[in-house]
Formats: sequence, C-alpha cells, structure tokens
Amino acid sequence: MKYNNEPSEEEKNNWSQDPENWVWGLFYYNPKDKRMFPPKRIKQMGWTINFANPNSVFLCVIMILILMILCESVQR
Repeated sequence: MKYNNEPSEEEKNNWSQDPENWVWGLFYYNPKDKRMFPPKRIKQMGWTINFANPNSVFLCVIMILILMILCESVQR
C-alpha cells in the first residue's frame, strides 16, 4: 500500500503564508517544503527561493556568478 507523502496545495499555500517560515520577513526557509521556488507571500509578486533547499541555493549562486562574469566582460 502506497501512502501519499506529498503535501496538499492548501498545506503548501499555508507554508508560504506562515511567518515562521520567513527569516527577517524576507527569506523563505522551510525544510519541509521541497519546492525550489515557492510563491511569495503575495502571490502576484512572483516567486522566491527556498533557502532550505540546497538545490535552490546552488542555482542562485550559479546565477550570481554568471551575472558577475557577464558584467565583467561587458566592462572590458
């Protein structure tokens, strides 16, 4: 018998609204949430990074490094 360990959409929405999952009100940190890019508190504002997910942090670092390299090459 298989059990569905995937949280419901309602539970995921509650996670992104819960102030306990936001560090300083800016950074989303929820180890239970496996999404890399959950919605912001105000969904119309887009998405944010789940800093508890190592894959999302890695992707963020890679994007910053790429931007730094591109900016450096444009300045030359």
